[in-house]
Amino acid sequence: MPKILFVLTGTDFWTLADGTKHPTGFWAEEAAAPYQAFTAAGYEVVVATPGGVVPTVDRSSLAPEFNGGQEGADKVAAVIASLTALQHPIRIEDVDLADYAAVFYPGGHGPMEDLAVDAASGRLLIDALDSGKPLAVVCHGPAALLAATKDDGTNAFAGYQVAAFTNEEETQSGFADKAKWLLETRLVEAGVDVRTGEPWVPNVVVDRNLITGQNPASSAPLADRVLKELG
Repeated sequence: MPKILFVLTGTDFWTLADGTKHPTGFWAEEAAAPYQAFTAAGYEVVVATPGGVVPTVDRSSLAPEFNGGQEGADKVAAVIASLTALQHPIRIEDVDLADYAAVFYPGGHGPMEDLAVDAASGRLLIDALDSGKPLAVVCHGPAALLAATKDDGTNAFAGYQVAAFTNEEETQSGFADKAKWLLETRLVEAGVDVRTGEPWVPNVVVDRNLITGQNPASSAPLADRVLKELG
């Protein structure tokens, strides 16, 4: 069975500008919707995290208000509970890219804490980009792109068109004035061509083998695009 690699944050907190540790992790929908799409299409999902730690789901991402009501929240929680690969992650350092048909980075605020500065993840992203295999990243997942630094000090994704959680969305979510830095701003500073859509509306951007989504609502259409690229 062909495999798709999910690279998830390994942290359960996000350090805010005042030093407060805000509870977080990965965003449930951003793992659940692609997982369902990929497994339904016959792919096995393998999870990798920094150090191989078991990833933490952001508890707020399981709330009814973020899932269209209690029924939607229950469905997402059931998918996350059934995703046994979450309980048996491998270390990012041990990933053999040749084993996978595609690589996918879900979001949540967690990647802003660890993947944004994780050198092993940065190398994996560069290798995935160079491989030509579908590389999909959604919402706050693009924070991981910041660690993809080439030998000359430039970012491997400079010049690429990318969708990511926007400053406007961060403002509306109530964290823009609390964060140490904003994802959209930092990506632009790294030379990434951030293509913003309307807040909370699906927005998927494709540039060569890089497929990115702006927000949680982009997760399902992003997965569909990955499957289309895989044929």
